[in-house]
Amino acid sequence: MSASISLTGNVGTDVEVHGGGAHEWTYANFRMASTDRLLRNGTWQDGTTLWLSVLCKNRQLAENVKASIAKGDAVVVTGRLTMSTFTRDDQQVERFVLEATSVGHDLCRGTSTFRRRERQVAEPNHDEHGDDEAQEFEASPAPEPQEALSALASSAA
Repeated sequence: MSASISLTGNVGTDVEVHGGGAHEWTYANFRMASTDRLLRNGTWQDGTTLWLSVLCKNRQLAENVKASIAKGDAVVVTGRLTMSTFTRDDQQVERFVLEATSVGHDLCRGTSTFRRRERQVAEPNHDEHGDDEAQEFEASPAPEPQEALSALASSAA
């Protein structure tokens, strides 16, 4: 069992999509910064900034995030917080990774317009009687590689 968390902040890097093709595993990642605002002595001040990687392992989510989110956007991300460990310059490095289940614009800080994604339709399928049938399809995801989090962490380094 894992707990889901939601985090607000700003997108700090361009969204990168990896993989592709109808049967290849596709994921997206970006870095996000979340800074607390604190009221001290009657004035608002920035607190500590938390930087973390966001990993979108669902193909639909990855493609929609790439099409919708840009560096600097205010976002709300919901998902499971994990820790990724990798080695850089002979040193073990740990990095927070938020495995996103949902990503959207933070509407407290701006406006956004939602566009429903169009369903993909396959080319007409000719049956033995010569009738054309259009068949809807959704690509089934390929198995996730075990190295995904390590690859994400080392590419963000």
